[in-house]
Amino acid sequence: MKPNTILGKLYLIPTTMGDCDPMDVLPQTVKRTIDFIDHYIVENDKTARKSIKEVNPEKKQSELVLFTLNKRTEVKEHLDFIKPLLEGKNMGLMSEAGCPGVADPGAVIVKLAHEKGIQVIPLVGPSSILLAMMASGMNGQSFTFHGYLPIEKDEKRASFKSLERISFEHNQSQIFIETPYRNNKLLEDLLQTLNPETHLCIATDITLPTEYIKTKKIAAWKKETIDLHKRPTIFIIHKM
Repeated sequence: MKPNTILGKLYLIPTTMGDCDPMDVLPQTVKRTIDFIDHYIVENDKTARKSIKEVNPEKKQSELVLFTLNKRTEVKEHLDFIKPLLEGKNMGLMSEAGCPGVADPGAVIVKLAHEKGIQVIPLVGPSSILLAMMASGMNGQSFTFHGYLPIEKDEKRASFKSLERISFEHNQSQIFIETPYRNNKLLEDLLQTLNPETHLCIATDITLPTEYIKTKKIAAWKKETIDLHKRPTIFIIHKM
């Protein structure tokens, strides 16, 4: 980097969480930001280009420079990704869905930006975790997001009981997710494992026309049938 180079700014650009009009869930600041940024770090090239086009159809796709960041990206590539920032160009960081840096690999780029003295600017957008928490009726003063729980059956059920105990002892809501095609199995295991009096919030397809958010005790959920297969879902438990 040249001694007098002015660093670019890293904009954290939220996206929609499914097929809907982006202007229904994204503020105008997102469009204005996409208007002037041509360099992006994204989780998926194809969906990022689609998101950019939906927000600004006039944006020339041929002028976009996209760096792909996912679980296969090597750490040594991260510095290459932020070279435009070090050269004074503004960049956008986009998640596959929702807010960058939260349950998203983009957090490593944000950390690197701070280390290099680059200004990080988060833009307002939909966070499935916060929207689910808002609508759950559970304790919004104290909650923890755990991401994915163990896949192995016994470990997973032990996690359920541990989270249930923590929730009861600390009056703290416990949030977690599952790979969408395993949602129904996760729900089945929850209903078989948790105390009948424990509250469970299921928040699926958030911000979409098929949005479904309900909180009930485990005993009540056992009387209801719901299909969550391949539907992005947030699960929250709280034992009072």
